Amino acid sequence: MIPLKDDIESRTRPFVTYTILTINVLVYFYEFLLGPDKELFIYQFGTVPYELFNPTGISSYLTIFTSMFTHANFMHLAGNMLFLWVFADNVEDLMGHIKFLVFYLVCGVAAVFLHSITTPASRIPMVGASGAVSGVMGAYLIFFPTARILSLIPLGLFLRIAYLPSLFFIGIWFLYQFFLGFASIGMKGGGVAYFAHIGGFIAGLLIALPFKKRRKKDFDYEIF
Repeated sequence: MIPLKDDIESRTRPFVTYTILTINVLVYFYEFLLGPDKELFIYQFGTVPYELFNPTGISSYLTIFTSMFTHANFMHLAGNMLFLWVFADNVEDLMGHIKFLVFYLVCGVAAVFLHSITTPASRIPMVGASGAVSGVMGAYLIFFPTARILSLIPLGLFLRIAYLPSLFFIGIWFLYQFFLGFASIGMKGGGVAYFAHIGGFIAGLLIALPFKKRRKKDFDYEIF
């Protein structure tokens, strides 16, 4: 399922979301201009689990943050930015700009560490915003469980567009990450870092809980 938009209108401009999205796009554009040197860029700025536990310097830890803004290819970038665009604005609206920025980065850190803990000997760099974006989805689920997500749904050879409850959409998404994550344990080689998604999502759920009471008190939203 691919999210297209939700039915909640933000009260404020999501400046942090726009900034994060812009940085990701600009970094990927720079990667594209590197041509054959793009792979070296990914190895330099991606997080290598082995190096987190066997650091060669401060740069080994700085990659925890640089990896969140680095992507392997255009479809990797497009998918992450689409999910960010759909889910992040309302979460930022409720949390506030500065708190949302901290929240986003913390979820990204949690994602990196859960992935690294499950593959401590891996020398394959992890890149992408999906861990942090998964945290945004976790918070969205806490804040807006009854919101509706306009979704593109593949049904065999056909595609259908329909509104789905966020609880259903995000729940199915998480179960997919969960089962494929555990199925991937022990597998070698690159691929999707499912445990990064799981780590970011759980962090987002837990961090969002203290904000839930605030939403009930003073946050109204309009359906459009």
